[in-house]
Amino acid sequence: MTTTPPAERASARTAPRTMASMLADSIRSDIIAGTLAPQSKLRLKDLAVRYDAGVIPLREALSRLAMTGFVKAEDQRGFSVTGVSLQELLDITETRKRIETDALRNAIANANGGIDWESQVLSSYYRLSQLPMFLGEGSDTLNPDWEEEHGQFHATLLSGCTSSWLQRFAHMLRDQGTRYRLLSLCKGHEHCRDVMAEHKRILDAILARDTERACQLLEQHLDETMRLVLKQIA
Repeated sequence: MTTTPPAERASARTAPRTMASMLADSIRSDIIAGTLAPQSKLRLKDLAVRYDAGVIPLREALSRLAMTGFVKAEDQRGFSVTGVSLQELLDITETRKRIETDALRNAIANANGGIDWESQVLSSYYRLSQLPMFLGEGSDTLNPDWEEEHGQFHATLLSGCTSSWLQRFAHMLRDQGTRYRLLSLCKGHEHCRDVMAEHKRILDAILARDTERACQLLEQHLDETMRLVLKQIA
């Protein structure tokens, strides 16, 4: 499940969406959720039936996804879902830590990350805290409402940043990281950590305007996710 930065959500409400854009979102969501498995072939004929769409917008959607790393395009061989690897997960996490901590420092330091931003972060955390992470006691089935709010919480953390490019890169990397995390959820790794407590510590540091602690806690949060995913896919 994907999330959209607040600024992009606002512009999206005023701009008409093309069929290719909507297809790209649907296919990306299915890749992130693991419904379309890593390295699986993306045959246009099959996708046309699955998404009830024409070949031309599907080809455009897949070309867009190839530019963001979710789809692999090969001459004469068509499209396939990009594979996963331990090295890529490490690379995604390390890059994400640099991008997100830079964005968070910017948000805390600048007026753009003022009281309105703090209120949005607090509100996002509260909404997330009211939802169960899984569907049922002892279940490994992720609650889609929780996952949506979880993505929005992380997007809101960075929404006070004055750099739209930092936010865009963070959004792309967050989607890539979510793909890895969801691929391992069937192993139940999230049950062995208190994710909401990690979020609360980040929130408290932000409200205290303790930049270094907030960034350190965010890095630890991302590292812990990586560590648990590595245990399951290694």
